[in-house]
Amino acid sequence: MKQCTYLSFLVLFLQTPMKKTKQLIGEAGATFVNAFTVTPLCCPSRSSILSGRYPHNHQVRNNSLTGNCSSPLWQKGPEAEAFPVFLSKKKYQTFFSGKYLNQYGQKAAGDVDHVPPGWDQWNALVGNSQYYNYTLSVNGKAEKHSDTYEKDYLTDLILNWSLTFLDERSPQHPFFMMLAPPAPHSPWTAAPQYQQEFNNVQAPRDGSFDKPGKDKHWLLRQPTNPMPNSSIVYLDNAFRRRWQTLLSVDNMVEKLVKKLDSIKELDNTYLIYSSDNGYHTGQFSLPIDKRQLYEFDIRIPLLVRGPGIKPNQTLKAPVLNIDLAPTILDISGVNLSTVKMDGESFLYQMAPSLRNGTARPFFLVEYTGEGSPVSDPSCPKLGSGVSECFPDCVCEDAYNNTYACVRSLDGSHNLQYCEFADSESFVEMYNLTTDPHQLQNIVKTVDPSVLQLMNQRLIKLQSLSTSSLTCVYSSNLSIRSTR
Repeated sequence: MKQCTYLSFLVLFLQTPMKKTKQLIGEAGATFVNAFTVTPLCCPSRSSILSGRYPHNHQVRNNSLTGNCSSPLWQKGPEAEAFPVFLSKKKYQTFFSGKYLNQYGQKAAGDVDHVPPGWDQWNALVGNSQYYNYTLSVNGKAEKHSDTYEKDYLTDLILNWSLTFLDERSPQHPFFMMLAPPAPHSPWTAAPQYQQEFNNVQAPRDGSFDKPGKDKHWLLRQPTNPMPNSSIVYLDNAFRRRWQTLLSVDNMVEKLVKKLDSIKELDNTYLIYSSDNGYHTGQFSLPIDKRQLYEFDIRIPLLVRGPGIKPNQTLKAPVLNIDLAPTILDISGVNLSTVKMDGESFLYQMAPSLRNGTARPFFLVEYTGEGSPVSDPSCPKLGSGVSECFPDCVCEDAYNNTYACVRSLDGSHNLQYCEFADSESFVEMYNLTTDPHQLQNIVKTVDPSVLQLMNQRLIKLQSLSTSSLTCVYSSNLSIRSTR
């Protein structure tokens, strides 16, 4: 029987501090160096992971209930066809623990009584990430937690519940576990034993750090450049504290691997370690957040070990978070032609002896911006329509931070083309072969025929439904500048 454990985190730093994770999963299997989210924000990205669909097909646009995060529309539609439903039909014992969707457990979203279909054991956080003082839905019943480390620190509780599940499961049926600790999401509360670690660490100063957002969408042009010292102090502190929270996650991975080994299931189990979005700390003078179209926000970690996967593989073909669900179902033996998903299994990439397949040459990244209908009292000069304006009144999002991009990544091309839904009809394009940090928007200098082709690809990807997505991967592309 093939088991599967999926470990989901906000973002991952492979070199430090996740040394055990890199060794126990990455070096023991495959590391995907070109893994992407199709939307760089928690709830829509997690909805894509669960459903295997692009946001325009699952209709979860942002973290709000009005944006369909854990809404009744989500529950009646994509959630009822998410991958755990199919695992349950295959007699998998399923276990979930941690953060689910940002609006989960709210009264307008079914309260804690709502347990999504397909899950046998359900321990889900109500609302957004917390480490202490939170409420859980434990199989549909509210369980309140306080601020005692030994009893309440959420990352450790998730580990303990998973170990108990492994002890109590039936050996006659395969199992699937999905562990989603809060780390390293804000409020960045590290376990007591890790709160003094990395005191001399600061956010990397390379690439696009504190570079002006020249020739970019207006939201990237509004930060002060160079950043004030107060912003730099804030983002460095956030960077350190995020690393501190990840030490508990690294410990979780080690203990889980040891447990699987002790019950003689490690060699039968696929372990998948990934994330819902990237993160920035100072890039283009934006202090901290995600939501942007650039590499630092759309790239995610992906490590996998398991049966048929040779160790120490570094795989370069692009993989998306919408591919996780079909890959998990492929591993479990589900006929993928029977499921409605935009993603595709990447089992063939890491275990070619088990499957055949080819990599997609381009894909879609899309995001619907969030703003506030009233001005922020702490930043009254900014007016309405923006959000996430901290620190120093630098706004990370706005209603018109709404965009769709086609990302081309194959042996010949490494391009990104993005269109904004705003009054400017703003367009950005980057050649990441020559400009990996996306410093220069080449939309005004690239050959018009290239722009036309990228625009056509984008229109096709945006308009296609789940059942017809496989027909768009065609057309040759030749890049040259008009300069």
